[in-house]
Amino acid sequence: MSEATGKRRIYIFDTTLRDGEQAPGCSMNHQEKLLVAEQLELLKVDIIEAGFAAASPGDFESVRAVAQLVRNAAVASLSRSLPQDIDASWQAVREARQPYIHTFLATSPLHMQYKLKMNPEQVYEQAVAMVRYARNLCPRVEFSLEDASRSERDFIYRVVEGVIAAGAEAVNIPDTVGYAMPDQFAALIRDIRNHVPNVDRARISVHCHNDLGLGVANSLAAILAGAGQVECTINGIGERAGNAAMEEIVMSMRTRPDVFADIACEVDTTRIYNASRCVVNVTGSRLQPNKAIVGENAFAHEAGIHQHGVMANARTYEIMTPESIGIPRNSMVLGKHSGRHAFETRLADLGFHFEPEKIKDLFAQFKLLADRKKKVSDADIEALARGIQRRADDIVKLDRFVVTSGNTITSTCMVRLLKDGHPVEGVAPGDGPISAAFTAINQILGIQLELEGFQLGAVTGGEDAQGEATVRVRHDGRLYNGHGLSTDVVEASIRAYLSAINTLLVETTETGGTAHETH
Repeated sequence: MSEATGKRRIYIFDTTLRDGEQAPGCSMNHQEKLLVAEQLELLKVDIIEAGFAAASPGDFESVRAVAQLVRNAAVASLSRSLPQDIDASWQAVREARQPYIHTFLATSPLHMQYKLKMNPEQVYEQAVAMVRYARNLCPRVEFSLEDASRSERDFIYRVVEGVIAAGAEAVNIPDTVGYAMPDQFAALIRDIRNHVPNVDRARISVHCHNDLGLGVANSLAAILAGAGQVECTINGIGERAGNAAMEEIVMSMRTRPDVFADIACEVDTTRIYNASRCVVNVTGSRLQPNKAIVGENAFAHEAGIHQHGVMANARTYEIMTPESIGIPRNSMVLGKHSGRHAFETRLADLGFHFEPEKIKDLFAQFKLLADRKKKVSDADIEALARGIQRRADDIVKLDRFVVTSGNTITSTCMVRLLKDGHPVEGVAPGDGPISAAFTAINQILGIQLELEGFQLGAVTGGEDAQGEATVRVRHDGRLYNGHGLSTDVVEASIRAYLSAINTLLVETTETGGTAHETH
């Protein structure tokens, strides 16, 4: 129960940094994971699953860094039901204020036979033994029955009872492949609550995938059936078709108090929009415009009859307000005559808080932008702030560039970079100005990158809008995302490309590796 309201509390277990990152092209580097973790803290989620510590040394360090950063939420690491995985998870999260180990083992006949090659008795014994092992290390342990929605009922009941007896504080019932229908999934949760004798000693959690577009529906049905925790991601990112979207689950509960009358959730919904934008920026995965809650059309009204109704009373066509998820209704427009105090105030209103040195740098960028644009909107300021949030100490910076392009000549680009403060330049042709710029950068730095994704968009409307570029490049089998802004789309593209390269260079420096040179 929630002490403040007397209602049944629903725990929000956010797995953006683990399951969300497993979405193709959504990998995050160390710094980006910390940015997302900060947003999750501001959202007041209950548990942050920071990664899979045993997967690699890089994953281990990222989990440990999140554990050291986070002050309020529990920090979890996922583990297979193996001692070495659990040991790695414990070492990664042990410095957290609330360390949390999440271990799993498949329980469906299909997985047991073909993936685990174990019989049910072996699976049961290993599940119970590994929960007991983890519980001897960490005070908070969760166990997941992978592919639970395709598992046999009696076996589910037995495993749930056994892992609770072994010390699990939460037992997760995942719809791992998004197979369940809402009424069936709700029935499964009710049946577990009715058939497991010690079920009141643990939270029943759910983790629903979106393969049939039912991740949120199944999660909400499970809550109504008695589940006490939902596992979800910002923007619904995740493997295949993604996970249940946190913002949709939370806002459904908030918007329909008639349905969720006795249920409370601690998430600060006014932080949803900023968290969503942060995930978009660090992963380079854009939202479809009609995405529920956080899509750019979520509060847009084009039809005349809708516009008239909203102007008369917003509730005619808006079941929630933009302010409820953190979008200011009235945007303050700044310009080149605006002072630093007004700029800092607007940053704070938009949910950004920086150290004085970063604000100084950001204000200088704002002034440069204001010289190019008559009006600088909230979206422009947000884009600038996100850019400085993502940028660490860049190894390579853009100094200047010149492009020659047209429909009757071959495009060429001269680029001059500052590498560790020293100028280096090169010239290269290309199929267009952006292609030429990327080729020139590759030649200057002596690296070969495979461009796997490239997107250009406008931050706002108007001819003087900032161009927003996102790139995804592959090097040595790993993907790196980059993000760039400028009123010049070629410059925005170059900055995005260099952003990805800097991520690569920082990673290779930290791990002692080298970027592979071209020959």
